[in-house]
Amino acid sequence: MKWIPGLAVALSFLSGCASIGPPTVARDRFDYVEAISDSWKRQMLLNLLKVRYADAPVFLDVTSVISSYEFHGQAGVFGQRAPEGRAGDSFAGVSANGSYTDRPTITYAPLSSDKFARSLMSPIPISGIALLIQAGYPVDVVLRVCANSVNGLENSFGGRGERRGDPRFHEMTRLLRAAQESGHLVLHLKKEGDQQRVMLYLRKSEDAAVGSGGERLATLLGLDPALDEFTVVYGARVASRAEVAIQSRSMMQVMADFGSYIDVPRTDIEEGRVFVARRQLEHTDELPALLHIRNSSDFPEEAHVAVRYRESWYWIDDRDHTSKAAFNYLMQLFSLTETGATQAAPVVTVPAR
Repeated sequence: MKWIPGLAVALSFLSGCASIGPPTVARDRFDYVEAISDSWKRQMLLNLLKVRYADAPVFLDVTSVISSYEFHGQAGVFGQRAPEGRAGDSFAGVSANGSYTDRPTITYAPLSSDKFARSLMSPIPISGIALLIQAGYPVDVVLRVCANSVNGLENSFGGRGERRGDPRFHEMTRLLRAAQESGHLVLHLKKEGDQQRVMLYLRKSEDAAVGSGGERLATLLGLDPALDEFTVVYGARVASRAEVAIQSRSMMQVMADFGSYIDVPRTDIEEGRVFVARRQLEHTDELPALLHIRNSSDFPEEAHVAVRYRESWYWIDDRDHTSKAAFNYLMQLFSLTETGATQAAPVVTVPAR
């Protein structure tokens, strides 16, 4: 019986040192990030399909994640020793009990009313387009996705009211891409008083090829060839030869254009359930699709993102790097258009008791 006090001290020591808090941080942090990321991708793909099928897109934001853990444990020892010379039993024992509780609380907020209008219906800010180009996104891709027109040159569009666009628009974007790759194109924000202006700077070059490209750009956009810095504004037409006017698209227009590249079942096309852009073959060769969203009746095993809609699976192949990059760009663009009230990113709070 002499070991009973020592055992009691050891049990109390172990129960006092046990902690479930620290191990949950590394596990929960990455598990929630992965879960939110996967759900965000599936939500975006689902809403592309809804726009393609003239259905109402619905966005549900994860505003907070609270995961609360509780662990209660109790241990004890008991025993009895009968005095010498008297009748009675001598015995010893150990008792233990515990409970574990996991209470995750996830808060969702639908994108609606004025926030919906600002995020999906308002034109993409010109400053946001400049930031994307500054961040290294190809200028031809940015303008092809985000702009309806630049200095009156119309872009193509694959949604309802589709248009092929002006061939000079695509020539202009290719010349801008060449200037960007050679380091002769710079877009930056210039602060003047309380306002910021977006400026486009075209460096002069002694290289004949680059110089001729700059001259052609000036001709296409109607710019003053003597200038090398131009103010970028929102609009369909310019007020002077020192301006570049970009009529940017709304996020809804961007989604409609992206959605026009989704492969849909032939039966849906024949029955008139879905809008089909009538792109000419030579136009498709000139402007290949930015992403390829496939459809199948069975769940795709090699999918970067997949969602079931109208009894079919729609997905992006994980081996299709171009489509994955374009889809990621679309998600970043949607984040850029969140112009509503300032809202923190989803917060993971893990109280452990």
